[in-house]
Amino acid sequence: MISVELNNLGKKFKSEWVFRKINYHINESDRLVILGNNGSGKSTLLQMISGYVSYNEGEIIYKNAQALISEDSLHQHISFASPYLQLIEEFTLLELVEHCRIAKPFFQNLSAESFINELDLKSSTNKLIKQFSSGMKQRLKLGLAIFADTQLLLLDEPISNLDERSIDWYQNQLRANIQKRTLVICSNNIKLEHFMCDKTLNVMDYKN
Repeated sequence: MISVELNNLGKKFKSEWVFRKINYHINESDRLVILGNNGSGKSTLLQMISGYVSYNEGEIIYKNAQALISEDSLHQHISFASPYLQLIEEFTLLELVEHCRIAKPFFQNLSAESFINELDLKSSTNKLIKQFSSGMKQRLKLGLAIFADTQLLLLDEPISNLDERSIDWYQNQLRANIQKRTLVICSNNIKLEHFMCDKTLNVMDYKN
């Protein structure tokens, strides 16, 4: 499992600081929710932890069983889902899943067909992603992250665009696939999203 150290972390856009001096240790197997007002920078912080967005001061240290994880290999250990991430819309569902499995295999080497069944999208196997509803796309993004064989799972507002049935699906899949993983969820304080989290980091505590 992975631990993450945020040391004096700060981010600014142009001359305006979004947050500064975040010092927080995410331990192995932690269940952490990042909270904050709209526009407070909570999604930015999650993207920084994922390695997708750079920071302006401080450092982030990743460890696996006390061994440092290099930036070059970080992507092998992290899976990330967010409503704003784009899918390859010209692919069919099966093509996209096969493509993603090359970069990040699923737990227990789950086949593409079995994964699609887990998503409850078997009838859309050969359907183009661009023909999916926003809820279907979000379920696919969540599935790709949750089922990936990674040790750090990062989810940004995971129930966005999901109906009640899909929220139940999300919660059931998260419960079933979170063992021996570190979990960080970014949320607008919606309990249905971060129902498994028992630790909180509020970015509003790190404003100038």
